[in-house]
Amino acid sequence: MATVTIRNLDEKVVKTLKAQAKANKRSLEAELRHLLSEMAERRKKRQDFIKEAERIRRMTPKDRPQSDSVELLREDRSR
Repeated sequence: MATVTIRNLDEKVVKTLKAQAKANKRSLEAELRHLLSEMAERRKKRQDFIKEAERIRRMTPKDRPQSDSVELLREDRSR
């Protein structure tokens, strides 16, 4: 496991994080570990989503025009 040091955090930020940790029945360190892990996982999921969307996009022939999703949504809502 790695160790990370964060310097010069605003006291208001620390106070807010301590309150959040207390509400979640965790220490400040455990809360920060949880938040950082959660953000890293969200980023990974987003990257996986983008990768899959690009894979699907590549399956569409280049000479075929793409539908405008805004137009499709409006059309669907007007039904």
